[in-house]
Amino acid sequence: MLTSEDLTYPDDAFGDRFAIADLPLPRPAMGYAVQRLDTDCLLDQQSGDFLPVRTPSLKALHPNFSSAHAAATDWVRHHLPPGRDHGLAIIPASFDAVRQRHILIYGVLCGRP
Repeated sequence: MLTSEDLTYPDDAFGDRFAIADLPLPRPAMGYAVQRLDTDCLLDQQSGDFLPVRTPSLKALHPNFSSAHAAATDWVRHHLPPGRDHGLAIIPASFDAVRQRHILIYGVLCGRP
């Protein structure tokens, strides 16, 4: 029987692989984050849960795409049955030190256009 642990997720499973330095961003990004589509929630590295960007304890920034991809893959394997749409995307993100919250540079991404 196929389980989530047996599945592999290609580089583009959570959106196309990108380098932050190559993107024409409206504001600078500090790292990569895993966003749940249609929400302002990011995958927290400490709890493993999706938390709103305004959560003070949220730690969502990954130093590279590969790290964010590994976190997204791990979450899907442990929370969804095989074949279910995950609704996640790896995005460029930042942290506002004044407001003490993460910034969704592209805002809330929609799951369907």
